[in-house]
Amino acid sequence: MTATRSVLAAQAADFPRWYQDVIAKAELADNGPVRGTMVIRPYGYAIWELLQSAMDLRIKAAGAANAYFPLLIPESYLRREAEHVEGFSPELAVVTHAGGKQLEESAVVRPTSETVIGEYMAKWIQSYRDLPLLLNQWANAVRWELRPRLFLRTTEFLWQEGHTAHASADDARAYATKILYDVYRDVMVNLLAIPVVVGRKTRRERFAGAVNTMTLEAMTGDGKALQMGTSHELGQNFARAFDIGYLSRDGQRELAWTTSWGSTTRMVGGLIMVHGDDAGLRVPPAVAPTQVVVLAIRDEALEAAGRIAAGLTAAGLRVTLDDRTDQPFGRRAVNWELKGAPIRIELGPRDLEQNVATVVRRLRDSGKSTVNLADLTSTVVAAIEADQPHLLEEATKRQTARTTAVASVEEAQEAAASGWASLPYDVVGEEGEDRLAAAGISVRCLQRPDGTLPTEDDERGLTAFVARSY
Repeated sequence: MTATRSVLAAQAADFPRWYQDVIAKAELADNGPVRGTMVIRPYGYAIWELLQSAMDLRIKAAGAANAYFPLLIPESYLRREAEHVEGFSPELAVVTHAGGKQLEESAVVRPTSETVIGEYMAKWIQSYRDLPLLLNQWANAVRWELRPRLFLRTTEFLWQEGHTAHASADDARAYATKILYDVYRDVMVNLLAIPVVVGRKTRRERFAGAVNTMTLEAMTGDGKALQMGTSHELGQNFARAFDIGYLSRDGQRELAWTTSWGSTTRMVGGLIMVHGDDAGLRVPPAVAPTQVVVLAIRDEALEAAGRIAAGLTAAGLRVTLDDRTDQPFGRRAVNWELKGAPIRIELGPRDLEQNVATVVRRLRDSGKSTVNLADLTSTVVAAIEADQPHLLEEATKRQTARTTAVASVEEAQEAAASGWASLPYDVVGEEGEDRLAAAGISVRCLQRPDGTLPTEDDERGLTAFVARSY
């Protein structure tokens, strides 16, 4: 590992620098030409595509259908919901001229689509028979970031945003919660192998225009928090602003209850920050573009390496054959370590003489072994199956070890220097949130003492999770 570590900053010494180094050296992304924008390179985009397809399947299983809405939104749409426009105003990019002329009405580059989708929900919904209306779109969004960081906070980012309308508050709440658990938590835990704390945001941290915001918070390798996805109950705020109404069964005109929910390319940043080590990226097998790389050391091993790669592909694995024997073996091995491919199979002339291959398991500290070629496929398949839960277990242990139960705001500040704090929110309150915010710390979410999700009406007896965040 020594050769690899020399090209990266050490996590313990400079975690933010290490993060940027991994993105560059693993060829995940680059800075775009406009400040805060991002170019996602093929390897990084392949991870996003696997996440996207898995998320999309779950969203459709929850009953939502994909649609697409315009990138440009009339500025007047945003102004219909006062809290919404106020919350997004500092981040808006506004188009005032086009075609060589000043526009009669300025257009906002999509920061989120509640307003434009609300306009069309009002058009499409006539009666209770049209409800629930469950929509999702895969798109880009633009929010002018003051402190951009690749994948985590970029001026333009990729995401999915879901928007729904329901006949009752209970139905809206149930659906927003379903997305939180059946879609987001499932993807975070079972694909990304990232343990998340699921909870409700405080009033201070709530999405602009929402009556309730639910969140999933992950712990990064340096003990900070990263918001991985959110689901919002919007009440009737947007329905009132956009006249999203319907005729009920008894013929009365009623306002709908709406939700919105989203997850972004930040998930890739979370993967890096939660699982990466001083040797680079470590990618969970479920979202690894290359689950197994077969690395031919010399030309004499090329034919056998090709047969091995074909056999592993036939077993259902995503396999890359690295046949670049004109490049030094050590450099290629280091590059695959940086990219975090779960399994590396090294094959040279000496291995062939002994009918074996060297198997390196990137997700284990000492995962190097010699395996007979006859047993190679079954060994690799078993390793892939075992290493996915291993990553989750490893991250869960770290999160548990670095979350400290405390009894005061002062103790929470101390704990947040190296991890998370949990304490009764009754002790914190809005005044405590102000004190924490002044120290660069926030209440990430609230839970009931039994770990379940509180509703917007829960006010007392909740546990607060407090941390510094990205």
